[in-house]
Amino acid sequence: MSVFTGQYFSVVLKRQVTFSVVIPVDVFTPQGRIEYIDGPFPTMYLLHGFSGNHMDWLYNGHIMELAGMRRIAFVMPNGENSFYLDNPRSDQAYSEFIGKELVDVTRRLFPLSHKREETYIGGLSMGGFGALRNGLYYNDVFGAVAALSSALITDEVAQMKPGTGNFMAPYDYYAHTFGEPSALLSSDRAPKTLAKMRKEAGANLPRLFLACGTEDFLYPANLDMHECLEKLSIPHEWLTHPGIHDFNFWNYALPIALDWIQAGKKEK
Repeated sequence: MSVFTGQYFSVVLKRQVTFSVVIPVDVFTPQGRIEYIDGPFPTMYLLHGFSGNHMDWLYNGHIMELAGMRRIAFVMPNGENSFYLDNPRSDQAYSEFIGKELVDVTRRLFPLSHKREETYIGGLSMGGFGALRNGLYYNDVFGAVAALSSALITDEVAQMKPGTGNFMAPYDYYAHTFGEPSALLSSDRAPKTLAKMRKEAGANLPRLFLACGTEDFLYPANLDMHECLEKLSIPHEWLTHPGIHDFNFWNYALPIALDWIQAGKKEK
């Protein structure tokens, strides 16, 4: 399995950005030999959580094994603590970085598929939020979404007032990241609102896979998102399993998500 970590100058972020890539060009055969295979490869843009970085999935996940078994490439960017949203206050466009620029640059650098149906986005916690929101926002780019234990906190943030916050960050961080809290739920930064917008516009939505551990503190918010999608009659897969907010659950859920995504691709 080939692993690359590198940098390029991001126009939308106005600085050098770091990312890691796993490419299954060299895989083991059932006979235990190395086989070299050609792309272009189906690709998942895999996002880390709050306070994480581009190495989290490599250090803690089974990415190498999954890449070889599924013949899929993984691109793992460093998204800082941005919630993968464009930020007009800092003039840094993390949503555009994830949904357009990174896809374009990595396709130029590596043998990745250019087909929408073979381009996926996934992530955990903050990265699950980023995957779901940007998968819906850039529905012309991504054919499938795997949102794991997503930090779907927009309802909570919308109620915050100056001087408040939560265990993760103060009010000022959320106002800086999401914009004015009182306007959040009417904007496309809120996944439930964006899903409704896309549905009403008749958009070609990506296939959606949502998962959360039943003991996770984010389970109620993820269940709420699932119920919202049901009310909107937006098809999706909803996986629950005993588990908390950790890599034990994410390593359980990601292979199931990939099986579901790739099975659906074959049906088409």
